[in-house]
Amino acid sequence: MKIVTLVENTASSCTLGAEHGLCLYVETRKHRLLMDTGASDLLLRNAAALNVDLTNVDTVVLSHGHNDHGGGLPFFLEINGQARVYVQESAFDSYYSIHEKPVFIGLPEGVFDHPQIVTVKDGRQIDDELEIFSGICVSEPVPSANRTLWVMKNGMFMQDDFRHEQCLVINEDGRRVLMSGCAHHGILNIMREYVKRFGTVPDAVISGFHLRKKTAYADDDLAEIRNMAEKLLNYGTVFYTCHCTGDEPFDVMKSVMGDRLFRIRSGDILNF
Repeated sequence: MKIVTLVENTASSCTLGAEHGLCLYVETRKHRLLMDTGASDLLLRNAAALNVDLTNVDTVVLSHGHNDHGGGLPFFLEINGQARVYVQESAFDSYYSIHEKPVFIGLPEGVFDHPQIVTVKDGRQIDDELEIFSGICVSEPVPSANRTLWVMKNGMFMQDDFRHEQCLVINEDGRRVLMSGCAHHGILNIMREYVKRFGTVPDAVISGFHLRKKTAYADDDLAEIRNMAEKLLNYGTVFYTCHCTGDEPFDVMKSVMGDRLFRIRSGDILNF
């Protein structure tokens, strides 16, 4: 299994672009797939620079309905007419980030009824390599940064409950890789859900942790991040994080997790 980071907030080379977004390209024995598409057409430009042929992609999974993960979808669909795009059925609702004023962060218009879109309700077993799951139960704290994220229903803003979030599990030659976009449900809750569903732990996890903040981290914030890292150590999994985790949270977690936590950037390649 080969995984190429096509889009991330930072780049490993000056020849590659970076943006606030995420797109991962995966090659397995059976599939060429994308997890998310970034925020713009950057996935096309970085793919060309990395010799990744996006016309061969057969499967796309959108982790949730935010434009930093699905904004590149219209550009991808212009050059690929075959891939099936798996999206949670609520991912096309109207999502907003609210700080000083509401800012629309939902998926681009015009793709909801595209013939390549496959809406998913609870999850989907695509084949023996790929499975999507959602409906994540929450027993551990969710990221505090979720508080600024809302959905508009019937003309009123409501706190987003992230029912539109879904995770991808890739199983190849007995090795399992779990992918999440931002882990809005909290990475600990996602790990619990994985163990409940599959009865084991993944070999690797690739996910943002949604810990990045525009304001300073209080002592309580850092203590919660440290506690989360200590709990993740119990799984025996190697974690690769990116995008929305934030530099300070990553440094705190790295100090706890050591060689069980790594950061990936645009251009980085993982082989499992």
